[in-house]
Amino acid sequence: MADDMPTALDLPMMDPLPEDTKKYFDICQEKLGMVPNVLRAYAFDAEKLNSFTAMYNDLMLRDSNLSKLEREMIAVAVSSVNKCFYCLVAHGAAVRQLSGDPALGEALVMNYKVANVSAKQMAMLDFAVQLTRESASVVEADRQKLREAGFSDRDIWDIASVAAFFNMTNRVASGTDMRPNAEYHAQAR
Repeated sequence: MADDMPTALDLPMMDPLPEDTKKYFDICQEKLGMVPNVLRAYAFDAEKLNSFTAMYNDLMLRDSNLSKLEREMIAVAVSSVNKCFYCLVAHGAAVRQLSGDPALGEALVMNYKVANVSAKQMAMLDFAVQLTRESASVVEADRQKLREAGFSDRDIWDIASVAAFFNMTNRVASGTDMRPNAEYHAQAR
């Protein structure tokens, strides 16, 4: 794969980029110092890019009782089960940055069970991983464990939605050989 290609597929970015996409990429460059390769990968089609970013922004950035860190923790735990290289690198960097704890990011990548997290967060991760490994095995008792840990039904919706989103994106990333930006490897270490 060429170093400048975000995936193994020959799907070049729109040229020229639509003005709203260019503005969005400029904001990414300014705030992150890069345009994440996942965005570059979707940029062959404006509708696909806009659908992806709308769902991502809704699940990961909008108001939720789950903190941004907790949502990133779910992303990493799910991506660890799925062995998604792109998401482990990119979202592992986000966990390190949001938590200020490089060890937390590494623990979640390798084995979330050894991560130094609260009992409530462990219940959240257990549920996300169960949903990833055996979604049909989830029953009311599993949701009740989350309620007993302090999560509302809306929180359970958010946990399930974030886990489901990353199960989908992990498969797209693996299926297309999506590569993380090199910058992620050194962030927040």
